[in-house]
Parts: sequence; structure tokens; C-alpha cells
Amino acid sequence: MILRSKSLSRHPGSLLGATTAPSAVLVPTWLRRAVPDAQSLAGNGVGLNALEDLALAAGAAIGALDTVVRRQEKWAGAWRQRLALAAAAVTARQAGRVEDENALRDAVLLTRPGDFLSVGPAGSMLLAWRRLASSPAEKMLTEKNLAAVLEQFGYAPDDEVVGELAYDLRQLSASIGMVATLTGTFMAAERHGFGRVLGAWLADALLAQRLGWTHTVPLLGAEATLGTSARPRRSTTISAATSTETHPERAKSLLAAQARAALRAIDLSAELERRADRLLGVAPKLRAKAADAVVDKLLSDDAIVASEKIAGMSDRGLRRLFDRLVELGAVRELSGRSTFRIYGL
Repeated sequence: MILRSKSLSRHPGSLLGATTAPSAVLVPTWLRRAVPDAQSLAGNGVGLNALEDLALAAGAAIGALDTVVRRQEKWAGAWRQRLALAAAAVTARQAGRVEDENALRDAVLLTRPGDFLSVGPAGSMLLAWRRLASSPAEKMLTEKNLAAVLEQFGYAPDDEVVGELAYDLRQLSASIGMVATLTGTFMAAERHGFGRVLGAWLADALLAQRLGWTHTVPLLGAEATLGTSARPRRSTTISAATSTETHPERAKSLLAAQARAALRAIDLSAELERRADRLLGVAPKLRAKAADAVVDKLLSDDAIVASEKIAGMSDRGLRRLFDRLVELGAVRELSGRSTFRIYGL
């Protein structure tokens, strides 16, 4: 699977007048049938044809996802953050935590700004995935950013390990094959003593950079089952040219996971597009001051707390606006509580 990258336009506004792009990406039935679930892969040997077929399916799924990304919709921020939340929930469960999506959302949104120590270990994982979804893709794999992400995932690496990991990732990024890059990324994470969760985070970041996306779409973190293999020794050199040949079972599992994640992201984009269209449709009816800022915030993030500080909007005015938006069917109250309410698409 070799995909050529083309940089996204840095000026989203230039796309507003386009009429040739469809409003939603339709995934053909053959592609959904070609992507196996995790259970169907278990115990099946890997033949050359099977690996090539999965590479084709994963390439087609990523190509369809690329179409969604390049549309640069107004709701893309909320979409990526919703995917980040899903990834964090699976990540927390794999780490033996009990927090679900609602608890993770509470941990981050109900914490005072800047008080990141209060979010807890699971909330810190969500911050790592939110960082992936919101920061420019080109900055994700710098040593400074890698050190911060590793800390959020609960590691305490020294500068030498971070530097070696960054070097491995640069080597993988320069390789030709997307399949080898995918498997090599997980091997690089394990080589330095990190687990599959970080491998998924890094693989998503590398994919975004290879395809020229301005922001990363969190994909693999929400896959509960990812390919595993014996952990390479510290001295092992990670080579993208050989990682696929030496770990065919892992390559097959990771390709299937990437394809499933891409299709799931496309499905979520279609759902959020419908909700965003509803919100944008009622926006002209809103008379509250700073209503436009609230709408923009709802389109760019997973959710907003009812006590969000928005310039030109009082606490009471914001609560009344949210009540109006819920009444119009434009947003949902996500917490299910009568107090400390949270709203989103």
C-alpha cells in the first residue's frame, strides 16, 4: 500500500464555495466486506495474497478517509476530538481503568484550566489523544512533543530514549512502504519499552504526516485488539524494509485494524455532518450575544460545559442558549445530569 501525499490547503475558506465535492463519503459495500473483524483474523495463517488483499482494503479505506479530511469541514475539530475520546476510553480500559467516555469527558472538562494534575491517569490519557487531534500534525513527532505525550501516557523516559525514538520515527517516515511504516512504528515503540497504545498514537501521527494532513485523525487507539509480537530487544534495529516480512501476522492484524478504524471514522463524520448541518441551520435564529462563538466552539470541540467562559456571554445567557439549542434539536446534553451539564453535537 503506497499512498502519495499532497499537502492540504492552508486556507479552509477557499473551499467554502466548492460544489463538486459530495456532502458525504459513501463507502462501497465491497470495501466493508473486505475488512475483517479482529475475531475472524485469529488463528488464520497469513499468505501473501491475504496480506496483499488487506493492504488493498486498508489503502482504499484510508483513501476514502482522506477525502473526508481534505474537505476541511467546519465540524472537523469536533469530529477529531470525538475520535480522540473514543481512543482514550479504549486506552483507559486496556490500562485497567474503569472510566468510560462520560467519566473521561468529566475529568477533563470539569477541571480548572491549567490544573492538569487533577484529571487523573485516565484523564491524562485523554489529554494525550486530544493533543494528537488538535495540534498541527507536522509538530507531533518532535522530541519536545514526544516527551510530553509519553508523560501523559504515564512514562518517564530520559532524553536519550526520546531522542532515539524520534530518530527511529524519522527513519520510518522516510521509508516508501506504508505497510512497513505501520508495522515498524509499533516495533519502534516496543523497542524503547513502550506499549501498543503509544504505537497506535505514533502510527496515527505518521500517517497524517505522510498524507500531508494538517491535523491527525485518531484512529488506531480505539481498536481494542492490535497485532502483537515478541517485544524486540533494546539493541534491535527497526527497519521499515524488513518489519513486514519478519512480522507478517502483525502486519495483517494492523492493516485490518487501520481499515476498520478508517471506516468507523468515516461513519462518524457522516453522523456529525448531519448534526452540524442542523446546528448551522438554526444558527441564524439565535439572538443571544456571542452565539456565533458558541456555535464555532461546538463545531470545533467534543463538548462544552455549561459554565464555559465565552467573551460577551454571561453564565445565565449561555445556559439559556443551550436550552434553546436543545429545544431546536441542534445539540445534545451529554452528561444526563441536572447540574454541571455538558453539551455537544
